[in-house]
Amino acid sequence: MILCVRFRLEAAGEAMLPRLLDLLGEFTPLVEATPPDGALADVRGALRYFGWSAAELGSVIRVRALALYGVDCVIGAGPNPMLARMAAREARPGVTLVVEDPAAFLCDRPVVALDGVGRATARTLCGYGLDSVGRVAAAPLAVLQRLVGAKAGRELWERAQGIDRTPVVPGEVSRSAAAERSFPHDELDPAEHRRALLSLTEELGSRMRTEHQVCRSLTVTVRYADRTTSSRTRALREPTAHSADLSALAYAIHASFGLQRARVRGIALRVEGLAPAESAARQLTFDPADDKARRIEAVADRARAKYGPRAVLPGSLAA
Repeated sequence: MILCVRFRLEAAGEAMLPRLLDLLGEFTPLVEATPPDGALADVRGALRYFGWSAAELGSVIRVRALALYGVDCVIGAGPNPMLARMAAREARPGVTLVVEDPAAFLCDRPVVALDGVGRATARTLCGYGLDSVGRVAAAPLAVLQRLVGAKAGRELWERAQGIDRTPVVPGEVSRSAAAERSFPHDELDPAEHRRALLSLTEELGSRMRTEHQVCRSLTVTVRYADRTTSSRTRALREPTAHSADLSALAYAIHASFGLQRARVRGIALRVEGLAPAESAARQLTFDPADDKARRIEAVADRARAKYGPRAVLPGSLAA
């Protein structure tokens, strides 16, 4: 049995995630972090050892998280990671949703609810009447492979049957990182929003370069005065940790919200698809300004490493 635990953290609360993972580690050594706010835990051994059900173990985890860290969580449980994640998305706080019958759980759900099914694949399947997981499961494998390809069709068919062969990998390297800037009052000025984004891209870009990583996409989350949020994700042209490229995309995502006079209380930025920098290729250009900016950035990184993170800042942030 696999548990998918989603802790109800603020965007800036990701720093607490390691302690919450240690809490799960008290029950099983097979805990895989799923930043920014969750984890997968293989608890089959724990259930046999304690003689508990998955719902009972989920209740103990929830109580301990609340008592020790003041953090609530939602928990889904299933025979594999995919079903556990799907259950966690539908679980309510205070209740552990356990998938006992995968076929019944999946049957009437839209096909886009399956892992690995994006908008384009869902559009293709719906065009042939395969708009639910149950209909995809009933379709012949050969038909699915003709529609979406041999490998993708096999994976789609297995997931529609409730099969997920993905293991829980403890200690897996985080594939994302996040930071947030909160405003002391309702901030309506777009210039202040852009200033916060610049600060975030500088921070995360410097962190990635220090750790010799690059990212593939950015997610911008805007938190409003009424505690609601809006999030959008876009892919970078190429994997990078260059702050100028990160800032340009972050500004474009922010502009796409069309906030007008929105009362913004905070902005969070997440870099996703982290990978080693040596595995990424960079498109060379004939623009000397790009090479100059990268050389200046490298010098600034060395100064920050020696004198602190605020030793070198963009002019708009230093003012």
